[in-house]
Amino acid sequence: MSDPSAHSQTEDLIAPTAGLSGGVRTPSKHDSGPKHVAGEAVYIDDIIEPYGTLHLAPGAATIAHGKITKMDLSKVRTAPGVICVLTADDVPGVNDVSPAHTHDEPVLPDGLVQFYGQPVFCVAAQTRAQARHAAKLAEIEYEELPAVLSVDEALEKQLFVAPPHVMKQGDAASALAKAKHRRSGRMEIGGQDHFYLEGQISFAIPQEDGDVLLHCSTQHPSEVQHNIANVLGRPANAVTVEVRRMGGGFGGKETQASQWAALAAIVAVKTGRPAKFRLDRDDDMIMTGKRHDFIVDYDVGFDDDGRICGLDIQYAANCGFSADLSAAIADRAMFHTDNAYYLGDVEIRSYRCKTNLVSNTAFRGFGGPQGMVAIERIIDEIAMIVGRDPMDVRLANYYGTDDRNTTPYHMVVEDNVLGELTNDILKSSDYCNRRAAITAFNAQSPVLKKGLSVTPVKFGISFTTSFLNQAGALIHVYQDGSVHLNHGGTEMGQGLFIKVAQVVAEEFQIDLDQIKITATNTGKVPNTSATAASSGADMNGMAARDAAMTIKNRLIAFAAEKYGVAETAVRFVPGKIIIGDQAELSFGDIIKQAYLARVSLSATGYYATPKIHYDRDAASGRPFYYFAYGMACSEVLIDTLTGENKVTRVDIIHDVGRSLNPAIDRGQIEGGFIQGMGWLTTEELWWDDGGNLRTHAPSTYKIPACSDRPEDFRMELWASGRNVEKTIHRSKAVGEPPLMLAISVHRAIADAIASVADHKVIPNLNTPATPEAVLYAVADLAKRMIENAGQSVVMAGAGE
Repeated sequence: MSDPSAHSQTEDLIAPTAGLSGGVRTPSKHDSGPKHVAGEAVYIDDIIEPYGTLHLAPGAATIAHGKITKMDLSKVRTAPGVICVLTADDVPGVNDVSPAHTHDEPVLPDGLVQFYGQPVFCVAAQTRAQARHAAKLAEIEYEELPAVLSVDEALEKQLFVAPPHVMKQGDAASALAKAKHRRSGRMEIGGQDHFYLEGQISFAIPQEDGDVLLHCSTQHPSEVQHNIANVLGRPANAVTVEVRRMGGGFGGKETQASQWAALAAIVAVKTGRPAKFRLDRDDDMIMTGKRHDFIVDYDVGFDDDGRICGLDIQYAANCGFSADLSAAIADRAMFHTDNAYYLGDVEIRSYRCKTNLVSNTAFRGFGGPQGMVAIERIIDEIAMIVGRDPMDVRLANYYGTDDRNTTPYHMVVEDNVLGELTNDILKSSDYCNRRAAITAFNAQSPVLKKGLSVTPVKFGISFTTSFLNQAGALIHVYQDGSVHLNHGGTEMGQGLFIKVAQVVAEEFQIDLDQIKITATNTGKVPNTSATAASSGADMNGMAARDAAMTIKNRLIAFAAEKYGVAETAVRFVPGKIIIGDQAELSFGDIIKQAYLARVSLSATGYYATPKIHYDRDAASGRPFYYFAYGMACSEVLIDTLTGENKVTRVDIIHDVGRSLNPAIDRGQIEGGFIQGMGWLTTEELWWDDGGNLRTHAPSTYKIPACSDRPEDFRMELWASGRNVEKTIHRSKAVGEPPLMLAISVHRAIADAIASVADHKVIPNLNTPATPEAVLYAVADLAKRMIENAGQSVVMAGAGE
């Protein structure tokens, strides 16, 4: 097999190939873009339903924790249109869809309810309306048990879905004791609903021998395949999972598609009829997990320049009722405690709290955002205490290049570009002049206040679960020169498919429209990893390039032998192959000749990310292949009487290495930033005292609207971007890192609030910074100003 990473730096720095339509580095449009605009893109609910298709609906628990003492489903079973009703007793195999094989997440619970809204039975009827109506007819009685609904209560009772974990470097306790300045505090970080446009949906079609074909909106087809095989009590080869595109995923479809796929598959196999499970939006929000909310407690020591000399920080993550991916998510929060900063003597503790709420799951950034927003708050608080500009304190704490360059998990930062990026953002955003202008504005504006903040991003790229860093691909070249491309990555709107197709077009030197992009299918490329961890283009691009190189090398060998030239004389140029001075053939012509000469025109490709190793017990190693970097400068305006706030200007410079597709990357950066802004400002999740989610629809849960986009939005791909590692054409991941650029918005709001007290009292601003939260923070700040003034008067009087 050829080594797809064995190409030179010179090759990776190529400009777009002249005469080639759609190779790498060109801003090619999204392959589904025209279909999206025309409404022609086929999602799972658009697939024409075969005759006899059944529709499913869940029956939900109405308590947060308790035992089912009676479940009378007789009225459900006899309701109009109902064909079958499933309970835990109807699961033919293993009643579990947990991704980590912790066996704590049943398809349907066997008598024990663990969160409000948990599906306890499932109805299959001839129409969706009939199924939903029938589900309401159940008569269920419970013996209620105490429900744990908060992180603090879980900590008090020592309830965890996974063991606590510790990561440390040096001696934090000793460093804190010696520090000239010290600050401790607590930050509450809210969760976030994925709010994908296409909700959870699976469409199961029965096959011969009890097999099943599943059209499933999932980021992890192989995991769905293996889970559903276990649920059915069948081998994995009895289940085929296919997904052409998703209407958004953001991590919410990495693990949590399995439950709905399992129920659809059971019904299909049981009845012999196709079965579709499409969750209603309210049910989707109530029954599926969110971004983990965190409580962060910290104690930091620092010097007069604001340089951190010791940090003790504790994370408590609200994991919900089951483990899901919480252990890995909590680990990544720990990995990103540093963000861009050398922490020296540091101890990081993490608790993975079990509560009687829906099981939280992956979300863009996978724990990283929670770690990074905490350290950025700490940096701002240090700046206020030492009376320095927050940007100066950030610069003082940045990782170095030759020293001060080891992370808390003992990985050396080898690709540090923070200094260069910071110089560029300070210049392009005119930070210093704007800082002075905002100070002047706030001095004469008693009600409206402005804030400004620059925050960096250093985000590790790779799955921290090492074995997931692998990918496969399959390429067929047909006799007419057209190409069929398949790989294990999934398309959720992020542009992965077009990027991988561009890689193949570049390798074969053919136009992009000669390549047919096909649905991800477990029957074509097996044992794939989730499309997650921002690694989709990195890994699947390399795997596809490997497959293309295999075919290309066969063609070179064939042409060299047939025409009597050295293999080095065979060159692929746009649209044709030049064979020394003997021949110049179109791609289609050489393919036809190779076919007639019995040369194989099909190949698989494979890639495993190199260099990664990590000893979790020692919390030491190299969990990331490289880091993606970015900088954002955000300016906001707040109303201190109402708490309303608006982002007025944003400047972003983001490092995507050598971009495979600048248009796609720009879209990812803007979208990620806006989604992060929503998490930090408007998207508030609220459960009542009974554990019932009350923000379960667009009417009560506010994602950013078009009007929330900053009017002045300046974004650029870093012109000096590069990757020291041998990634696909030296590009960098762009899926998750941009979300954390939005931390600058939260810090700018805090900066505006702090101006109320002339930056002499530290504001207590958690996330999300809703108008209510901003108003509370302003009122709290004013109260503490009065208290501090009173204390100063008393102390002055005592001195006299």
